[in-house]
Amino acid sequence: MIPVFDGHNDFLQRVVTGGTGVWLDGDGTGHLDLPRARAGGMIGGFFAIWIPSPQGPNDSAAVALMENPPFAMPLPEQIPFAQALPHAFAQAAALKALERTGTLDIVTTARGIRETVAAGRIAAIMHMEGAEAISDMDALHLWHAAGLRSLGPVWSRPTAYGHGVPFAFPSSPDTGDGLTDAGKTLVRECNSLRIMLDLSHLNEAGFNDVAALSDAPLVASHSCVHSVSESSRNLTDRQLQVIADSRGLVGLNFASSFLREDGRRLPLEGFDTMLRHLDRMLAMLGEDGVALGSDFDGALMPRDLPDAAALPALLAQMEAHGYGEALIRKIASENWINLLERTWGE
Repeated sequence: MIPVFDGHNDFLQRVVTGGTGVWLDGDGTGHLDLPRARAGGMIGGFFAIWIPSPQGPNDSAAVALMENPPFAMPLPEQIPFAQALPHAFAQAAALKALERTGTLDIVTTARGIRETVAAGRIAAIMHMEGAEAISDMDALHLWHAAGLRSLGPVWSRPTAYGHGVPFAFPSSPDTGDGLTDAGKTLVRECNSLRIMLDLSHLNEAGFNDVAALSDAPLVASHSCVHSVSESSRNLTDRQLQVIADSRGLVGLNFASSFLREDGRRLPLEGFDTMLRHLDRMLAMLGEDGVALGSDFDGALMPRDLPDAAALPALLAQMEAHGYGEALIRKIASENWINLLERTWGE
């Protein structure tokens, strides 16, 4: 089985709610747990710490709107630091609890990823999606000491550091202002600490600011291609080229509404559209710049890719589409590990 290293999941809140049993044994819900990860050949990934929003894209009213484009949902309000921090602590503690089960290691180096995988455990990167829980650079250093090695300055709402894109279709990602002064300081400090910066959810002006400031490869952990699906969340050809020029990487998001050419929040049928996104990514980024970023437990999955256990079905479709085994292995896991080695420096 070809191993898979996944660029993004939102699983940790399920552990906060249900305990480590939802990982060890599964609870019949969601997209990810240890049995399904094993069945799908998943060797590791980015486990996101994220702050729930009072209103979000999975609410019934939002779902009804997103099923029938065009739509343009307003951005949620910024969440204060004091409100965000307890959620972030609880999810970080949940990841530490998973580590204590002996099935998963929180990894902070590329060497650590390889050692964990060789030992038969899941390699987990502590990622933060939206920096609401980081009050200042001293707090960033504290999170780094706790294991944080990947950070997205925003989710789809503003933070003290920048501005996310709204859920909108059809829409350009050029939807507002760039990074704040604090956001620019955050980029420099992440570079200093070798924390990977994640551009997914960031608007185009913020993307441009990170590209101008950062000395690390540019990364969008879970994004799709705007020329295939005109969602505000997806990356334009220009953005893909900027990432390619930095020797960066994009992980393909499995969310149906970002994949579908019509932008509807309905389960994607078949794999042809996913392969169109991958083909365009490969054309723009090259074979070393394309990976997977599922968004498990955070989005509506395609009908034929309902959870982690179904990952081999996607890889089989890549093979049927004409991708050779060496390329499939790069996309499935090797590109992520190599990118992290270039970013972290070890």
